[in-house]
Amino acid sequence: MNEMLAETRDEGVLTLTLGAGVAHPLSLGLIRALHAAIGTAQTDGTKVIVIHGPGRIFCAGHDLKEIAAHRADPDRGRAYVTALFEECAAMMQALATSRKPTVARVEGLATAAGLQLVASCDLAYFGRGARVCLPGIKRGGFCTTPAVAVARKASPAALMDLVLSGAEKPADWALAAGLATEVLSEADLAPRVAEVAATLAGRFSAISEDGLAATRAQRDLPLAEAYALATEAMIGHFMDPALPDPVLPRKAAE
Repeated sequence: MNEMLAETRDEGVLTLTLGAGVAHPLSLGLIRALHAAIGTAQTDGTKVIVIHGPGRIFCAGHDLKEIAAHRADPDRGRAYVTALFEECAAMMQALATSRKPTVARVEGLATAAGLQLVASCDLAYFGRGARVCLPGIKRGGFCTTPAVAVARKASPAALMDLVLSGAEKPADWALAAGLATEVLSEADLAPRVAEVAATLAGRFSAISEDGLAATRAQRDLPLAEAYALATEAMIGHFMDPALPDPVLPRKAAE
């Protein structure tokens, strides 16, 4: 077991549990561990990826203590910060484009790059005590890279509220903003995520993989291009011998 990232598998469901302390900060080591696990899951029989940051903090974002320690480097940490943000962007893109469905299980605070991690998943299930935040502006900075993922889930107004206020928002706000799929009681959260993941794992096929990839790809295309891409994919689905023929009602078949 990696102390930064625990991996458990059950019937095609890979659960990645963030470690590295109660805040689960995204150190360079944890980013690399996540990226490696997401990459391996594309080809090892995994059907669904669940990311879980247990406790009162889902993920506190980048490891600011680690960043501060590199200020003593001859280049004041430029090489480290460059590697950190470039590798983090690559990991988030791998998560967002995973050929396997991705699910976030959020019990506590998802802040800065922690919210980026949540927003990069296909589905995000929140407990009632979960909160979201992009607090960079409060310390004179800005959550610029986390905003990339959030902008692809939340409304423009919700995004600007997050980045310009830096305020923590409750789970119901995240649901209304499009950042949460469902909000549940603390007791119901884990069973609901397990149910969703198991159902998906039982249904997800190679055709489903292609459909998921096409659905993501068409979102930002002009309407005609989106339909062209989706139509080509749909034709492929129905011509694939792995897809069972539709069962017609008796009268229609006669």
